[in-house]
Amino acid sequence: MTRSARNSLRQETQLDVVFNALSDSTRRKMLSSLMRGSKTVTELAEPFDISLPAISKHLKVLESARLVERTIEGRVHHCRISAKPLEDAEKWLSHYRTFWEGNLDALKEYIEKSDKE
Repeated sequence: MTRSARNSLRQETQLDVVFNALSDSTRRKMLSSLMRGSKTVTELAEPFDISLPAISKHLKVLESARLVERTIEGRVHHCRISAKPLEDAEKWLSHYRTFWEGNLDALKEYIEKSDKE
């Protein structure tokens, strides 16, 4: 396998991990909370009616997707969002934007044409 093929496979695998992490509403809410700034695990868990071990599992998924970075000071764990994986996902999605917009434009033309007839 060529170096380019390995890099491409690695990027696709990373995208799978990112989209898997984003597939859960709790994790998306955690990311939204972190967009407003760094939080401790306890602060991050506060709005959710789930156990701290469940929060920790969600955080591990976000960390494995590189969406969250955790630093430890003594017994306090601080979490912050990492934007790079989101940028990569947005770049991947942008390849399909032309397709979506083209289909929407065609639909708009069809509806306008049908309304005139």
